[in-house]
Amino acid sequence: MDLKDALVVVTGGGSGIGRAIALTFWKAGSRVVVLGRDSAKLKRLEEETDTESAIRTFVCDVGDRSAVLDVFERIFANFGIPDILVNNAGVNVPNRDTKSLRPEDWDSMMLVNATGAFHCVYAVLPKMRTRRKGLIVNIVSISGKRVSRLAGVGYCASKFAMAALGLGVGLEEKENGIRVTNIYPGEVNTPILSQRPEPVPPDRLAAMLQPEDIAHMVLAVAQLPDRVCVPEIVITPLYQDYA
Repeated sequence: MDLKDALVVVTGGGSGIGRAIALTFWKAGSRVVVLGRDSAKLKRLEEETDTESAIRTFVCDVGDRSAVLDVFERIFANFGIPDILVNNAGVNVPNRDTKSLRPEDWDSMMLVNATGAFHCVYAVLPKMRTRRKGLIVNIVSISGKRVSRLAGVGYCASKFAMAALGLGVGLEEKENGIRVTNIYPGEVNTPILSQRPEPVPPDRLAAMLQPEDIAHMVLAVAQLPDRVCVPEIVITPLYQDYA
């Protein structure tokens, strides 16, 4: 895909992996629209790219279906049909084991991590079908492939659901020219680590994947010809086991 002037929509793009993805595509010449919940972070992103082709942002909670549909209608009207949708928005909570996990925290993780991705897919798929092309990239987690006590049962359940959504949509929509890629990162140095029950030491942070590593992987997938589909990618730091 020629990424110059391609329209890329990134959710959860105010910080961490989403921010890195947005900046990477912007540097590649794409038109980038970012959705997020923190208006201050979104404003900083726009200011950082303050050129004629600046990143555009919308405050939007992907768990709010009506808000998502409204934002995408504005995107269609002002920028066109997205060539690429990156579902990156995600949350976790400090109380993760079943003894301390609260029902409202379970609901929050499922709403953002799984249902939020569905809302965005639901909004963009009809437009992609009309053009018979498009790429959807889901930033899942290695916890959507392997259950992790560290990540917590609720987070894992939500990420398994997100993974199934991506694989299922990919199976159905390939006949319409739409490709779906699930990316499963291991430990990444992002703000979500602040939700861990125990602080992460600096040496561990340095050894983790960095947001830019995931961004370059998404870019590599997007640069492949339309005839190529990459259903799944697992990417881990060197120290992290995967088997």
